Amino acid sequence: MEGLGGAERFLLQLPSADAAIALAGEAECNLRRLGDATGSRLVLHGLALQIQGRPSQVQRAAQLVELLRPLWSTGEPITTTDLTTALTALDTGRGQEHRNLGNTVLARSQTGRLLRPRTLRQKAYVEAIERHALTFALGPAGTGKTFLATILAVQMLNARKVERLILTRPAVEAGERLGFLPGDLQRKVDPYLRPLYDALHVLLGQERTAALLEKGVIEVAPLAYMRGRTLPDAFIILDEAQNTSPAQMRMVLTRLGDNSRMVVTGDPSQADLPRHQRSGIDEAKAVLKGVEGVAMIELTGADVVRHPLVQRIVEAYGRFDQHNRQALVTAGRFPEKHRR
Repeated sequence: MEGLGGAERFLLQLPSADAAIALAGEAECNLRRLGDATGSRLVLHGLALQIQGRPSQVQRAAQLVELLRPLWSTGEPITTTDLTTALTALDTGRGQEHRNLGNTVLARSQTGRLLRPRTLRQKAYVEAIERHALTFALGPAGTGKTFLATILAVQMLNARKVERLILTRPAVEAGERLGFLPGDLQRKVDPYLRPLYDALHVLLGQERTAALLEKGVIEVAPLAYMRGRTLPDAFIILDEAQNTSPAQMRMVLTRLGDNSRMVVTGDPSQADLPRHQRSGIDEAKAVLKGVEGVAMIELTGADVVRHPLVQRIVEAYGRFDQHNRQALVTAGRFPEKHRR
């Protein structure tokens, strides 16, 4: 680190062109974001990264770059979520936890992309699945609830820790009518199950997914198909659980058999149930709180790992819902049982 008349300059030699591109981002947007977050100036000359500013600014920027090293050093693109997570970890004294996060690789996609938790809460979610027979993951769209669970399920299947992978979700109509869709029941519900197929294709490829589905090793089915069954030696993922009724939730939770694991995911703010019908996930949260072997993980807008706009959309709708809730309570028109 060199002194420049009250300012300092830090030089870092990057290992490869891929690392430089990953760290800088498209049109060097990441360098600008790092500079805005720290008050420093970051300039990339070939493979040499230069950080300029006051000593405290340069130190903070250098620490952030170091926290992100597990990503950019392998050529993995840096996202807005990655930057925000690293900055939060630095500000809250959780830098070491973040370093461990960056070194946690769960799997590799069919295209070679490294798959890992991107936030500390996502890492806590992964650890909860590994330690508990039943894990609930609640949070908005884009927080990796289903995808991370599917990664761990495929891991356990490949390691022969379970014999089957069962993915299910309720076929609740969000404005559409199943009766107007063509085909038999399976074809009618397939659109509801498409996100589960998509996750499997990323991890296993379409051919292997199709082969395992054909053999019955992987089963993707609507929730109604779970009634009356016991599911031993299986990894079960119940997706979109906010659309279950209390009776459906109780039914699927009691399907758990010996040597099985279950993950229940949902976004309580996105229920498509008939008005005034309570969601099964809300009841389960209250009933199972503190029960041994059950983990409850809550993800937030800060854990959204889709397009950066998705995080802003989630936050905007959260503010909108809170404003409307408060207006109804003030007017005395909000049901007493829902008041906080």
